[in-house]
Amino acid sequence: MLLTVEIGNTTIHLGTFTGSGDHAGLVRDWRLRPPPRATADELALLFRGLLGPDIDQITGVAALSTVPSLLREMRALLPAYFPSAHHLLLEPGVRTGVPLLVDNPKEVGTDRVANCLAAYANYGGPCIVVACGTATVVDAVSAKGEFLGGAIAPGINLGVEALSEHTVTGRRVELMPPRGVLGKNTVEALQSGIIYGFAGQIDGLVERISDTVPGFGSDDVTVVATGSLAPLIYDECRSLTDQHPYLTLDGLRRVYERSRKDPRGRR
Repeated sequence: MLLTVEIGNTTIHLGTFTGSGDHAGLVRDWRLRPPPRATADELALLFRGLLGPDIDQITGVAALSTVPSLLREMRALLPAYFPSAHHLLLEPGVRTGVPLLVDNPKEVGTDRVANCLAAYANYGGPCIVVACGTATVVDAVSAKGEFLGGAIAPGINLGVEALSEHTVTGRRVELMPPRGVLGKNTVEALQSGIIYGFAGQIDGLVERISDTVPGFGSDDVTVVATGSLAPLIYDECRSLTDQHPYLTLDGLRRVYERSRKDPRGRR
């Protein structure tokens, strides 16, 4: 059984897979809030508690972290708590099979690389990946599976926090679509601005990519949403064609399988 771990700014997403290649399947996944100053021992305690007796079946671990301090702790955690498992920590230099056609490939977040790898494997190219998390990230993948670049905008939760901290309303609201776009009270007005505003932001970025990037103007380009907030925004976006709740974990699985076939591991 393979354990995949995605550590982001907002959540930690864990998932276990059985099988490999086309026969691989997600057994179970969990989401939890990352303790920003957690040690390797504290993270291991969380993981072991969630895995329960399944921890004895773990034969491999693939992980990434966009939080530098927790990336350091993961380097210590893997050999200490999974000594008999094969480890892969996705970071710059690890072979993924995704050409990064950008100015500085080392600056591209490993979660973005994993997303693009999995999106191309599942949907083909060209395709667009929309990751809804701390930031809203819209990335483009060419017909050859190349990472072409993307756009990064503040995410929904950042917008909610900014409104609550810097406006006189001073309140947080439940993130759900209101009765209509014209809110009849302050709560509904905030919900309308947040939900429909961010949906419009995504649609606008996707439309601009379609209009300006060669190869993305046809109607058969897949636009896949992923991330913890994707279910909230998916039905409100006109441009999204698919939703994949564990795209990053699937990308990690694919990088792990590639590393097992290619022992060199790094570029």
